[in-house]
Amino acid sequence: MLDARYSQKAFETFFLPRLSTQEVNNIPKDKALLVLHIGAVEQHGKHLPVFTDTLIGEGLLMQTFEKFSTEDNIWLLPSIPYGKSTEHSSHPGTFSLSAATLQSIVMDIGKSAAVSGFRRLLILNTHGGNNDLLNMMARDIRVETGLMVFRLNPHSEQTKEWITEQEASYGIHGGDVETSMVLRFKENWVDMNKADKEFLHDPKKKTSLNLKGNRYFAWKMDDISKTGIAGDATKATKEKGDKINKAVSEELAGAMLEMADFEIEQLTKP
Repeated sequence: MLDARYSQKAFETFFLPRLSTQEVNNIPKDKALLVLHIGAVEQHGKHLPVFTDTLIGEGLLMQTFEKFSTEDNIWLLPSIPYGKSTEHSSHPGTFSLSAATLQSIVMDIGKSAAVSGFRRLLILNTHGGNNDLLNMMARDIRVETGLMVFRLNPHSEQTKEWITEQEASYGIHGGDVETSMVLRFKENWVDMNKADKEFLHDPKKKTSLNLKGNRYFAWKMDDISKTGIAGDATKATKEKGDKINKAVSEELAGAMLEMADFEIEQLTKP
């Protein structure tokens, strides 16, 4: 049963916890990169599983690690499946960590990585609600442990080729992109008969305030959506998901290889 779950190359070859303590000790740490993925368990409308954010992250990692060899020295840690999802807390199926809890977990993992002799840690995030906290934690871990810490949200500009301009601007939750990605990773967990479409209402009085960026307003999902989604899930297809997942995983692989070779001391060398 578990053999099927852990048969992917990411688990068989690059999953750090499958090694013994002696094998971990023997890893050449000078260029090693640890990858810590953080997702979420939260509502994604009537058509998608509440595991969507974590599932997408794990699926992308499975594809990304197919591109590596053992010489790349990039190692996968277990995902943290829960995130800070307070903006969805009024919806059943949302299981959120507090900011303090998630901070403590990520810091403790960073400290453990340093104690084990590693020098690089990537915090890979697939839930928008985690962004601000994880950006702050990356710096705090750097200060506390001396690790080189990287932050990354999986993304590819190529995605815009396959979606509408409206989706690219406002499809931030459970819309075309996420639904297409999940259709490719786990199609039987998606109910396209319940797929919906909802975008932010465009008020007659224009405002320069946004959902994110330098001039924004704080919001919870109920403030911007009646269906629990923001986007057009009805346009999602498995074929589109295949293109998006491939493009994003290729960019992920390139970024991770660059991180594994990065030396922060070089920034101040003449």
